[in-house]
Amino acid sequence: MDVVALFQYGIHEAVATLGTATTPDHAELLFRNASDVYFCFDGDRAGRAAAWKALEAALPRMRDGRQAYFLFLPEGEDPDSLVRKQGADGFDAHLKAATPLSTFFFNEMSRDIQLDSLDGRARLAERARPLLQSVPDGAFRDLMWQRLNELTGLQQPAPRDATEVPRKAPVRGSHSTRRSMVRIAIELLLQRPSLAQRISPPYIFEQLDQPGVELLIALLDHCRSRPDIHTGALLEAWRDSPDLPALTKLATSEVLIPDSGLEADFDGALRGLELAALEQRERALQVRVREVGLSGLSVTEKEELRVLPQLKATRRQRA
Repeated sequence: MDVVALFQYGIHEAVATLGTATTPDHAELLFRNASDVYFCFDGDRAGRAAAWKALEAALPRMRDGRQAYFLFLPEGEDPDSLVRKQGADGFDAHLKAATPLSTFFFNEMSRDIQLDSLDGRARLAERARPLLQSVPDGAFRDLMWQRLNELTGLQQPAPRDATEVPRKAPVRGSHSTRRSMVRIAIELLLQRPSLAQRISPPYIFEQLDQPGVELLIALLDHCRSRPDIHTGALLEAWRDSPDLPALTKLATSEVLIPDSGLEADFDGALRGLELAALEQRERALQVRVREVGLSGLSVTEKEELRVLPQLKATRRQRA
């Protein structure tokens, strides 16, 4: 009802978790639809506990360019009552005064710590390190570590550990060995629907006998007909489909590929599917040759059999 009330007063960007705690999947889906996310909670102890869970869910998703804020409502108020009393402008004023994630993080971390003591600063460093290590590599992570150093008097750079290697090293090989090309293409398409504009029908892999190909084509067609569609709207289009749970999981999964590499990985997955489709067709024609002989093939089939090796070679060269 909080979301309904906000919508009635002209605030249309609100969503609710329907009584559950904020999960990492929630946070990822939010950030894929908006670079700035405001978490709104009651100002009491329970509200702050729920806010801290949201912060823990958001930290591993805080890539550069994303911002998170925490709005704690006045005592006895919820979004419904507040917007009815103060209107959209009043609620917007509260949003503008919301606490940035970094401020909320360090305030909560040091709540019962005496920072003027050596033991207190050591305790803060010990508490904060495990959480800060979950932040993706980038400027935000470095600044959070810088702030920790300022508060504790330490001079430690943000650590670079093994968990960060996939973000910097080429990942296409390891990515594709764990997942099928169909799954890679669907996952990247869900997370960046504009990738569909990089390919036009007819699709060479349309007749490929692999699970998920039909779904991939449906997603491509849907995205191509709606160039401005975003992840949330794409999932909404599959609301009544039995594929929705799997699609939601893929849409909110963490892809260990820099944004600059998404297009190359998507193109690579499609080329892999095209190559598989060409090999499948070549095998089918070879079976036909064994059954009816080369003379028994149609003119079209003979031409296909002639050009297929070159088409396959071209796609291997691009891979």
